[in-house]
Amino acid sequence: MAQQACPFLTIEASGQDLYGEISRIRDQGPAVEIELPGGVRAWWINGLELNKRLLSGPETSKDAFQHWPAWINGDISRTWPLAIWVSVRNMVTAYGTEHSRLRKPMAAAFTKRRVDALLPRVQEIVDRALDDLERLPTGEVVDLRAAFAAPVPHEVVCELFGVPGGEDGPRKALYRIINNFFDTAISLEDAQANAVDLYGTLTAFLQDKREHPADDLTTALIAARDEGSLSEQELMDNLILLLTAGFETTVNLIDNTVHSLLAHPDQLQLVRSGQVTWEDALEESLRFEAPGAMSGLRYAVEDIEIEPGLTIPKGDAVVVSFAGAGRDPERHGPDAERFDVTRATSRDHVSFGHGVHHCLGRPLAMAEATVALTSLFDRFPRLALADPARPPKRLRSIISTGHQELPVLLHGRGPGPQPGPRPEEAGAIRKLTELGGTSGTKVPRV
Repeated sequence: MAQQACPFLTIEASGQDLYGEISRIRDQGPAVEIELPGGVRAWWINGLELNKRLLSGPETSKDAFQHWPAWINGDISRTWPLAIWVSVRNMVTAYGTEHSRLRKPMAAAFTKRRVDALLPRVQEIVDRALDDLERLPTGEVVDLRAAFAAPVPHEVVCELFGVPGGEDGPRKALYRIINNFFDTAISLEDAQANAVDLYGTLTAFLQDKREHPADDLTTALIAARDEGSLSEQELMDNLILLLTAGFETTVNLIDNTVHSLLAHPDQLQLVRSGQVTWEDALEESLRFEAPGAMSGLRYAVEDIEIEPGLTIPKGDAVVVSFAGAGRDPERHGPDAERFDVTRATSRDHVSFGHGVHHCLGRPLAMAEATVALTSLFDRFPRLALADPARPPKRLRSIISTGHQELPVLLHGRGPGPQPGPRPEEAGAIRKLTELGGTSGTKVPRV
């Protein structure tokens, strides 16, 4: 095995220079041994094709209990602040036939029929959020992530899974818990307290749902548990996966796409003029700024030869970097660091995974984001960054890629033209021709 230079590159927990770190890792080779927050060593993979290979093939596993000796032997402490990303037992951390078994009941959550049926309700949620924005004083700086990009997906996923609202309901608690869940700079004490809060909140929610079943996905998962398809822990941990991933990735997709378009007015104009579609903009955003910077850890099931003289030993941890793959110059060219909605390779990314672990929620996330974007720019055609010279601060995470806040001016900085979307783009539900029409579809009671 080729020897790596020491000391190892250390990934900074706050994620504030993530792309700079990715670039420095890329300069050292296709697979580089690094140190994650908490001193845990792993191999970091940036290249798109190598990412695809390790995501889809049998060479790596996501089951630490089977294939990560450092975890099995206790070398990695269960008090590691990121331990919950390893210890959960759900379809994302399962391997082989166990993954297939756990994925099957989850697939019912995201059928085309369910997504289509939910879209009119998504439009209502988006419109209500935009109505609230319109009531704000003209000229006020607005945090668009907190006021729009986050609450819309949160409400959608909570309705899909039947999570009650209200001041004392679990929706409010889950919003806070999920935000902390992706904070990789969190202290050990806060991480443990958040995990206790998470499991306590979901235990109470599941008990209530068992007593009050409804036409929602949580009730469907409970039925799968009762039929023997899932254990109680698998029910709980898969619910954690679906609620957190269904929320965070969509928030970041909306947040990142709005920011990239506003930071590159020429690219926004290409969308407005009809030279490219909103789907083109979303795909380029997914490539340029993957909503999830990396997957959960993988583990080498066997020695993996990357190239002559470079082998990842069996049992070592591996980081598949979605963010690194999206900016791979070997696939996307020397300008891979540039946001370009006309890029021919925009759709060639792994931001929603690849192979058997591809994200089940992709159709819903793309539909939500398209509804949100078209409606937002229709309602506020002069939307602008509050301070274009100052990039928003990034989330404290090496896993979740977005901004702590997204300050904007809803009505621009002064008088001027107000280019709106093409008429056929207004009223965002109509746009989903590729994802399936929704007109006249009855909204399920969820």
